[in-house]
Amino acid sequence: MTRPWEWLTLAEVLIKQPNKKVVQQGWSPKCYDHPAPEGTWGVLKTTAIQPGRFEPEHNKELPSTLEPKPAIEVQAGDLLLTCAGPRSRCGIPALVRATPSRLMMSGKMYRFRPDERLDPRFLELWLLSPVAQKLIDQMKTGISDSGLNLTHGRFTVLPVPVPELDEQRRIVAILEDHLSCLDAATASVRASVLRLDVLRRLVVKELAVGDMVPLKQLAVDAGYGTSVKCDVGGAGPAVVRIPNLRAGRIDLSDEKRAVDPTVDLSGAMLRPGDVLIVRTNGSKDLIGRSGVVQDDVTAAFASYLIRYRVDTERLRPRWLQVMLESPTLRVKIEQLAASSAGQHNLSLSKLDGLLIPTPSLEEQDAGLARLAAFDDQADTLHDVLEEAIQRGESLRRALLAAAFSGRLSGAPNDMSETQEMIGA
Repeated sequence: MTRPWEWLTLAEVLIKQPNKKVVQQGWSPKCYDHPAPEGTWGVLKTTAIQPGRFEPEHNKELPSTLEPKPAIEVQAGDLLLTCAGPRSRCGIPALVRATPSRLMMSGKMYRFRPDERLDPRFLELWLLSPVAQKLIDQMKTGISDSGLNLTHGRFTVLPVPVPELDEQRRIVAILEDHLSCLDAATASVRASVLRLDVLRRLVVKELAVGDMVPLKQLAVDAGYGTSVKCDVGGAGPAVVRIPNLRAGRIDLSDEKRAVDPTVDLSGAMLRPGDVLIVRTNGSKDLIGRSGVVQDDVTAAFASYLIRYRVDTERLRPRWLQVMLESPTLRVKIEQLAASSAGQHNLSLSKLDGLLIPTPSLEEQDAGLARLAAFDDQADTLHDVLEEAIQRGESLRRALLAAAFSGRLSGAPNDMSETQEMIGA
């Protein structure tokens, strides 16, 4: 007869690490922005840890001027968990099943291994379960959801179920069978989402025809934004920042305003039809992102952006924004964005020389109408695909919850009493 599940704390079932603690933390040196080439040392980014999935390609090269720390090199069999970051990214576990050599943990992640009483795969699945994730979420500390921490002391008191090893392996086998099917279905849906993005780029590429005219000749004004201090609830005018450029328009739902209500921002105030372009950022993908100011936007714009006002007798503002997304111009923009200390930068002088495909206004209007029709259909399909992904995530949670209540393996346990005891 299968014995009842025993419940212990995480600290009681983990092997002591080289630092004499059951949980070991990494190191966060200043690294290069690119991944480490084969044979060189690198530091993992937190994005290397996805729920139940280790992606070692997410790393940064350690400069040769810094000595590596082999004691925190990640090895197959390690369990990793993010311990700092936004709420949605703090407390994410993954078992390292295979890894390249010379990759170290960062200071935003923990490493640990269970003793002989626990199968590492079982512990990973428990940490992914809704009950464990709720408990971990309650352990996080910080003043804002955008930056939380999971301390060693709090994490290691997490309750852990310890059934017999045969029972653990039976649960793992059942879950892996179900979850592998679910993963395949989710991957297929995500691939469809990516195909939609590829198709849109092809449509934009087909629209990029006409005389090639330097952006400077198409503009009646251009300039940089304000560096005034801003905050949520500031008493001054709203200021458009990089996060406010979404889907080719201005979204002020995440609004910050100038702290000083007396500051003169008249020279940085936006007008409908202004085109804003991201000019500096640590992410190359964000450089050159653009948005057109709508009629209902009353705001200034920040110094990380460049504003262009175009000659509307030659160019629709929306046409410029779309052309900046075209594959050819994306390549050119990334080439122009010189990198310094991990920051990619554009300037007016660089953007002024960009050659913009400029057909007649009638052709621009027809092309924009074609793109709008594609976007309407794509948005509908995208919503359907996202709903399918969310259903998949709900099913994943349900499977994990069932597994740790004995409903998948048919082995009863005291999970319900434990959930009541811990308030889960």
